[in-house]
Amino acid sequence: MGDGESNLNVLFEHAAGFSLFKVKEFEEESLLQAEVEESVRDFSRFSAVVRLVTFSPFKTAVAALENQNSISEGIIPDDLKTFLAQQLVKGFVLGVLDPKLGAAIGETFPKVKVKIGPLVNEITRGLRTHFHKMVKLLSAEAGGKAQLGLGHSYSRSKVKFNVNRADNMIIQGIALLDQLDKDVNTFSMRIREWYSYHFPELVKIVPDNYLYAKVVHHIKDRKRLDEEMVDDLEEIIGDGGKAKAILDASRSSMGMDISEIDLINIETFAARVIKLAEYRKSLLSYLQSKMGAVAPNLTSLLGETVAARLISHAGSLTNLAKFPASTVQILGAEKALFRALKTRGKTPKYGLLFHSTFIGRAGSVNKGRISRFLANKCTIASRIDCFTEHPNSIFGEKLREQVEDRLKFYESGEVPRKNEVVMNEALNESRSLIDAQSDGSKKKKKKKRKADEMLDEGNENGLNGGEEIVAEPKKKKRKHQESRGLYGKHLLCK
Repeated sequence: MGDGESNLNVLFEHAAGFSLFKVKEFEEESLLQAEVEESVRDFSRFSAVVRLVTFSPFKTAVAALENQNSISEGIIPDDLKTFLAQQLVKGFVLGVLDPKLGAAIGETFPKVKVKIGPLVNEITRGLRTHFHKMVKLLSAEAGGKAQLGLGHSYSRSKVKFNVNRADNMIIQGIALLDQLDKDVNTFSMRIREWYSYHFPELVKIVPDNYLYAKVVHHIKDRKRLDEEMVDDLEEIIGDGGKAKAILDASRSSMGMDISEIDLINIETFAARVIKLAEYRKSLLSYLQSKMGAVAPNLTSLLGETVAARLISHAGSLTNLAKFPASTVQILGAEKALFRALKTRGKTPKYGLLFHSTFIGRAGSVNKGRISRFLANKCTIASRIDCFTEHPNSIFGEKLREQVEDRLKFYESGEVPRKNEVVMNEALNESRSLIDAQSDGSKKKKKKKRKADEMLDEGNENGLNGGEEIVAEPKKKKRKHQESRGLYGKHLLCK
């Protein structure tokens, strides 16, 4: 090792506290690293290379969790600052495992040289193995309990305060929506096949899966279908002509007779499919409300389902915001991309964005162009949604207008407005909306403050005695009414 690194000390953060270890001096770092690698498993050899300088235990489990949260975010906690300030001197070389923490220590203590690399990693691996032997105050059992307790509390806090917790609800919601679509389609096909033995003509009259299940559940046996049931059928289907056609078809149907027990099973299954289809509608409305709260601009631009699929595929809204437009454009078409790269064929023009209405409306020549333009706008919308403090859908609506204008430009040659003009409009509208919301919140705070003051006055008056609690408000009310009467008379006189 060089002269500047002869004074190497390694910082080790354990669940029980902070510790500092002195490393044996070697002429070359490669020799020291080889010695450490060989001695990691043997405590007697490892203790000859590394020795404990000082150990500062955490006072409580809460303090341990706070320090761990700060370190995981690359921030130096106050306990660590105090600990290092007492030990660090000029020319001190400090080995740190985490690069973020090392950078923060380097900024806080500029006279100290921070070392990060494979040597520090190997020493830390050895310290993790033999820590309970090197610190006499800490037994292996106590160290294990401290690690287990801190691990549980740290995981619990990460789950509780996860920044992507709203995104996770969207990811699960869109996954369930896609699964319900598949299940409802499969079950509807089963009802069609099953009931077609009894009434085959109904399939052509009612092609919609949900309406077909409702009609089957209502009709049951086609022989009992009469003129009185036509009004109910018309209410279900929403078309009087189709209801009349069902009645006519039932009278001349080629279907076979079916037993009562078979009809009961078909009816029960149809009821289940109807409930699933209705639940799908409620789930879609839930997803719409969630997307409106989490990603309003992306939702305005693409729609709820496509925007939710993008977030789900990216893993979170934050991940989607980090992606460049070129990645967003082919998100969902990874297999086709790698296949094209492998076979040296044409790369895909779009992935999940294909389900957007813009791609379908564009001509075959312009599909790639509009896909690239739409991916660019999606990236802007996702970044605004992710990092804004005042979420609203103004930018999403403006971005959607830009995509519409670009479509018109490809079709008719009409030149769209410049991006700078559109963004300035969006900024002005967003600022005015934020100002209006802040004014409204200020008024609410004022009203609440007045109500609290009135309650405090009432409580103070109520402390004087039981009789005054009833009498005091009446006096105030009379005075208030008299003043209102005088004020009214004054206005009338005017």
